[in-house]
Amino acid sequence: IAAALSLGIEIYEQTGGYFESIVIVLIVLLNACLGIFQEYRAEQALAALKEMVPKRTTVLRDGEISVIDASELVPGDIILFHEGDIIPADARLLTSESLRCDESSLTGESVPVEKEFDGDVAIEASLGDRDNMVYAGCNVTYGRGKAIVVSTGMGTEMGSIATMLSDTEETQTPLAIRLAKLSKILGIAGILICVGLFIYGVLTGTYWVEMLMVAISLAVAVIPEGLPAIVTIVLAMGITRMAKKNAIIRRLPSVETLGSASVICTDKTGTLTLNQMTVQKIWCGGKPIHDMTANLPEGPQSLLKLAILCCDGKVEVKNGKETHIGDPTETAIIAAGMRTGLSKEIQDAEYPRMGELPFDSVRKRMTTVHRIDGKSVVITKGAVDELLRCCREKDYSDVLLVNEMLAKSALRVIAVAYKELEDFPETITSEVLEDDLTFIGLIAMIDPPREEAKEAVQVCHKAGIKTVMITGDHVLTATAIAQQLRILRHESEAISGDQLAKMSDEELQKNIRKYSVYARVSPQDKLRIVKAWQSVGEIVSMTGDGVNDAPALKMADIGCAMGITGTDVTKDVADMILTDDNFETIVVAVKEGRGVYANIKKAIQFLLGSNIGELFCVLATMLAGLGAPLKAIHILFVNLVTDGLPALALGVEKVDDE
Repeated sequence: IAAALSLGIEIYEQTGGYFESIVIVLIVLLNACLGIFQEYRAEQALAALKEMVPKRTTVLRDGEISVIDASELVPGDIILFHEGDIIPADARLLTSESLRCDESSLTGESVPVEKEFDGDVAIEASLGDRDNMVYAGCNVTYGRGKAIVVSTGMGTEMGSIATMLSDTEETQTPLAIRLAKLSKILGIAGILICVGLFIYGVLTGTYWVEMLMVAISLAVAVIPEGLPAIVTIVLAMGITRMAKKNAIIRRLPSVETLGSASVICTDKTGTLTLNQMTVQKIWCGGKPIHDMTANLPEGPQSLLKLAILCCDGKVEVKNGKETHIGDPTETAIIAAGMRTGLSKEIQDAEYPRMGELPFDSVRKRMTTVHRIDGKSVVITKGAVDELLRCCREKDYSDVLLVNEMLAKSALRVIAVAYKELEDFPETITSEVLEDDLTFIGLIAMIDPPREEAKEAVQVCHKAGIKTVMITGDHVLTATAIAQQLRILRHESEAISGDQLAKMSDEELQKNIRKYSVYARVSPQDKLRIVKAWQSVGEIVSMTGDGVNDAPALKMADIGCAMGITGTDVTKDVADMILTDDNFETIVVAVKEGRGVYANIKKAIQFLLGSNIGELFCVLATMLAGLGAPLKAIHILFVNLVTDGLPALALGVEKVDDE
């Protein structure tokens, strides 16, 4: 408006120069360009995105197997899939052979789910417990299956999440709300002062054009036109600093929103934990439980040696970083062996595998036969209850007691047994191999909490930020990890999805501060939890990696997606992406956000102080009848020299450790 009025007067007065109006327009354009450029740079960091739903899929139509575009699937189609495939639609199993699916993108559960076409599933079973169903976008990690399509497109679980996303409105950032309020106050104040002074000047005999120019000068003095540019620059510099600390910010105001966060709702798997099953304890019958270390006694070492031979996974080490390929349980055993000097490759070469019975969801066991010291040795590993049925001893009360104790600590327990055969059997069957076994011991593992996450949670606590764990895993597992991280102090602070479903929104809102752990939750539950925290006045940060997290991430004041394990959908709706999938990075970003907010506050206070000084200078001289001491262009120049740079200096101050 000031630029337009200035241009109109310059044309009316025929002064010939449009310098003043051009300068005002340039300042506005500069601010706009800075904002666009920084957001474009942040978007470029997300250039490489992959598609979740497969383009082609195998179907059985009219008795013939063919490969078609996944988009052509309809309910009633029969689909075929095996290890490595992505499920193209929601389908009910017709047959399954040792089938396991990674449903972490939908449920958040870290371990692949065993699927059975004849599984006993309750009507009210949650998504993670529907063992006879496979879902669009989920990977097949083991085995094969055949299923009949029941839902496609928006009718799938993935589609329902897409519907929630479209229905979820993005929230305004606290900075945007506060700046809009400040702008409104300054704008109204500026107009009232300008109009009042213009009328006063004209009534006291001042030439109206001169008075209009003075009014424009006052408008320029009242409005801190450098503020948007300074805020943008401070936010942009915050983005740059955060990017160096593994946090990519996709929207400029999100930097400051992080600083306002009072509640961090975080996923467990991969964020608070390593997302890598790790052997914690080993027990050989009748002996103490040993913690997993590089120097194991002979008994546990021998147990580990046999267990490694009965595994199909692979662990690669490149540049000091472990990469696990295969079933997480098997790779955890192989990695544990590596730490004690047992190489899977060397063991396989020295004791070659002569035969095997692959794991299946009915037997819940895997058996291999090896040539060891001239004898055929059968090694079996699997679920404790199922394996003990195949062992020769009758009383295993001590084994069951230790198993229960380990399970209560949320450890995943694998039993190992063996037997020696004089000759290699003619037929490889369960009846021949998995009978009259000798029990050796138990291997217990868990996806352990990150060491740095423990410290980061405590930093949050000291900073007045509540950490809430939301996970698709079982309550027992979630509670054990939360207690180690000191997120949860008493078991009553944990609640399951089933319990949550029985609560009304009003009840949840009333009791929201009681709970620190939510387990076995659905996408709808996550959305309800975020809304409940917001309804009691908290600024909520939500982290996640799966498609099931996307609606809650969009609803949250600041949505944080995982850069490594995160799905494209999650990254697309998030405000921030963690390139290292680490909870500690969120805490570092919050600290940076608080520093940015403090700096913006300093800059605003300085700018307002300067501009109020200019305002009173002009007002005082006008009321004293001395005329306007400064023209609009003078005020702009003074603001450029004495406002912009000092305010910018305040805006880029180093973040205070406190």
